[in-house]
Amino acid sequence: MGDHRAEVTKVVSETFMLDPAGVEPDAPLEELGIDSKGRIKLLAALEVYFRVTIDLDQLDRFTDVGSVAEVLEEALAGVTGGSDERL
Repeated sequence: MGDHRAEVTKVVSETFMLDPAGVEPDAPLEELGIDSKGRIKLLAALEVYFRVTIDLDQLDRFTDVGSVAEVLEEALAGVTGGSDERL
């Protein structure tokens, strides 16, 4: 599995109109203004961007960019059989 933090940072920045330089991988999503509804919006954006399905049960793990990247990596591994390439 690869490290998708940069790509998740890009999706977070675009989805919530934030400066990518201000999105730290370990900063809590709440500090970026992303609440529970925002996490659902982020999940949907990731699903569209990466053409993957992420179970809603994983939202509890969306605490910072790094943890979102981990969830994404797991979802991508399940879809692509371990490859990091998009479908």
